[in-house]
Amino acid sequence: MCPSPRSDASRPEIGAGGVVLPGDTPPAYRATGGDPAARDADGGPRRAATSANGSKRDISYPPAPEPLAVPVVDNHTHLDFGDGEVTVAVAQALDTANAVGVSGIIQVGCDVESSRFAVQAAHADPRVLAAVAIHPNDASRLAEGGALDSALAEIDRLAGDRRVRAVGETGLDYFRTGEEGRPAQQESFRAHLEMAVRHEQAVQIHDREAHADIVEILGQVPTPETVIFHCFSGDAELARICNAHGWYMSFSGTVTFKNSRDLREALAVADPALVLVETDAPFLTPHPFRGRPNASYLVPYTVRSMAETLQTDVDGLCERIARNTTAAYGSF
Repeated sequence: MCPSPRSDASRPEIGAGGVVLPGDTPPAYRATGGDPAARDADGGPRRAATSANGSKRDISYPPAPEPLAVPVVDNHTHLDFGDGEVTVAVAQALDTANAVGVSGIIQVGCDVESSRFAVQAAHADPRVLAAVAIHPNDASRLAEGGALDSALAEIDRLAGDRRVRAVGETGLDYFRTGEEGRPAQQESFRAHLEMAVRHEQAVQIHDREAHADIVEILGQVPTPETVIFHCFSGDAELARICNAHGWYMSFSGTVTFKNSRDLREALAVADPALVLVETDAPFLTPHPFRGRPNASYLVPYTVRSMAETLQTDVDGLCERIARNTTAAYGSF
């Protein structure tokens, strides 16, 4: 998932989290009453309070989990995209995450504005690293208006920043974009891969209903040393392909969903040295809080579900994920 276009003025302050108790919603994420619309008067991007089928969803943030004993990193999140009835500053989000064993985040850009925010956040807080890119759906939209080349040029400039460690999220999305938009997505994906190689950055791939074309393009052009399938959505077959190429697989809250048997089968065959964890917040909140707002402090729910699938101990899995994350992105 990814935010829609937004203005720079709408982003949260780069600005502490309070005491975080397991079973309670963290202080920074508690609604304080009043009219949510009034707090959105700046026009910032905010997830709808209704689900895709039009039904109302619970927009309160879930309770905090038991802390992880071994810290991990949320390697894909969108702090600039709001949800629920609160606006949480970057420092508050990181303080809350730290309290439950999430030591840092990769803040991911989807367009020029969000990529600039990611770089700003990474410079403002040492617990944040940045990824910058044009989302495939935005690539199609920009191409229609003749603005894709200029957007890619700005992403290229941002990718050279010392706090940027990945080009992403880029890739292909055949769910939201029809046949007519695919050539622009593919052109943009190739440009991002070239960019990542030139800047010696990792690439974070958005792959939605486009597994075969993603793999084909990765086999056609030079690729960076580190390739990460963000919010891994494939099956065991794609996991084996990733194993063979040394491509990282980042699992989100979707791996906890009751109907995600294919994802758990993929996790079970994934090379342990290639497994990462993420939120894709504010989307993809792990079970049993599916549909509610997501945040980095909820990573432990996903990690514990992954450990259960793998029939391994949580601490050992966290140690592996931590090593993998450092190998993929370097130190903070």
